[in-house]
Amino acid sequence: MNDITNRKDIELMVDTFYGSVREDDLLGPVFNRVIKNNWPKHLDTMYRFWQTVLLHEFAYKGSPFVPHRKLPVEAHHFERWIYHFNSSMDENLAGKIAEEAKLRAHKMAEMFMYKLNINSNKKRNT
Repeated sequence: MNDITNRKDIELMVDTFYGSVREDDLLGPVFNRVIKNNWPKHLDTMYRFWQTVLLHEFAYKGSPFVPHRKLPVEAHHFERWIYHFNSSMDENLAGKIAEEAKLRAHKMAEMFMYKLNINSNKKRNT
C-alpha cells in the first residue's frame, strides 16, 4: 500500500471513507439528509480540505466546523465516524501521512464534539 502523496490518493481516501459512511445505518441518514444530491460538491470540498491539511497545498478556505454545528449528532456518531475513517485508511493507504490523517481525523472529531457540547450547553443556559 502507498502513502498519501497526491490528490489522487486524497480522492481514494475520501471516496472510500464517504462510501462507507453513506451506507452506514447510523451515519448515512444524517449525511444524506443534509447533503441530499450535492455529494459531488461535498466530496470536492473534502478533497480540497484534506489536500490542504495533509499535502500543504492550499486548496481549501473556511472553517470546517461551521457546516457541522447544527447536525443532530452525539458521541456515538463520532465514534462510528472514526471507525469508518480508520478502516478505510487501513484498507487503502499506509505510511507517515496516512497515519497523520488518522490522527488529524481523531483530533477533529474531538474538537467537533467539544464545540457541539459547548453549543448545546449555551442553548440550555439561555
